[in-house]
Amino acid sequence: MDERPDIDLTRPSAARVYDYYLGGAHNFAVDREMAEQAIAMWPELPLIMQANRAFLRRAVEFCVERGVTQFLDLGSGIPTVGNVHEVARAADPTSRVVYVDSDPIAVTYSRTILGDDPRTTVVQEDLRQPSDVLSCPQVVELLDFDRPIAVMMVAVLHFVQDDPAGIIAAYRDAVPPGSYLVVSHATQEGQATQADEHTDLYRRRTATPMTMRSKAEVEALFDGFDLVEPGVVHLPLWRPASLEDVDEHPERFAGLAAVGRKR
Repeated sequence: MDERPDIDLTRPSAARVYDYYLGGAHNFAVDREMAEQAIAMWPELPLIMQANRAFLRRAVEFCVERGVTQFLDLGSGIPTVGNVHEVARAADPTSRVVYVDSDPIAVTYSRTILGDDPRTTVVQEDLRQPSDVLSCPQVVELLDFDRPIAVMMVAVLHFVQDDPAGIIAAYRDAVPPGSYLVVSHATQEGQATQADEHTDLYRRRTATPMTMRSKAEVEALFDGFDLVEPGVVHLPLWRPASLEDVDEHPERFAGLAAVGRKR
């Protein structure tokens, strides 16, 4: 990838590290070095990221099956293979997707990947500023806020330290009843040692320190939404395609997943 003078290439980016975990090519040496350091501490990290991506796919398919074909993907990272627009389009070609990320590299490569697709766009905004996101011209033009929208917050809220509930409430209030909230979130439950080391690594190396949360804390984020069965569960347990896909020890994936429908 070409280096850009306005990008700090001395510090890893959570979005690009995640891209590396998933086998993507949109990352720098500093991101790969940190990812390998994290994997050395926690060898199951790539499996956890794959389980998270599998949850995203199932959640998007769930929303489309229920007639929701508009997606606002907050903290989207780089839309590599199997991301929201590909999954949604496979289920319904009319689906519309807005990707939102604050990382300039993630946004630049997202624009390259998406090209001039009229039903998909990416904007560089901070999800922690809902008013800026919701008033962005590309968002307003592509999404119809009179119809249900799926608000995606997948593997991103653990990078939000202050008032995640208040941030979610702002997006909740902007979308109509029948909209969905899709969340996956890192948790320390069952993985205390590795989780502590991982959290410390992100605190030291990136501009986006992690805050892992408990099941009860994640459930509290769904105020105003009715949780879809099976509620807040470990990643592999959210509506698996088959029982064969469920690991004997789902807690080892250290991530919680849930989908809620706005009342």
